[in-house]
Amino acid sequence: MANFVIKAEVRDLGLKTFVFTAQKTMYGGKRIAEDDTIFVFASENEGGQGLVLRGVVTSAEAAPRKRGVARQTPRVSIKVKRTRLAKRLLGRRELKPFSQWKDGRPETELNFKLYRQATNKIVGISNEAAAFLGAFF
Repeated sequence: MANFVIKAEVRDLGLKTFVFTAQKTMYGGKRIAEDDTIFVFASENEGGQGLVLRGVVTSAEAAPRKRGVARQTPRVSIKVKRTRLAKRLLGRRELKPFSQWKDGRPETELNFKLYRQATNKIVGISNEAAAFLGAFF
């Protein structure tokens, strides 16, 4: 089992299952698989507030590549079963001060992977970053 974060549009936190279709992957995100732990950030680009829930991946499938396009970011479709809702706020504003990219802090890892590029995506995270995020539930 590995740990991942997805930053995407999340409209209804009352759902027990979430489907994210053809999501961009970076930083090992394409290796996401069934039974992996995932932390879901409601994208501020879509009106969200950052970390909203933790879940378990119930299915993961690589999206087919488009024909005739040479360079493509791998995309994955996943289903996530919600296990917990976040109790504390963590988003772009809280992570922005952590910008010393090589300091080894989990906050910096999350800021780098989620907010250095504003796009929505699935990323792999370290066990330290997962433990840090676990404290928000």
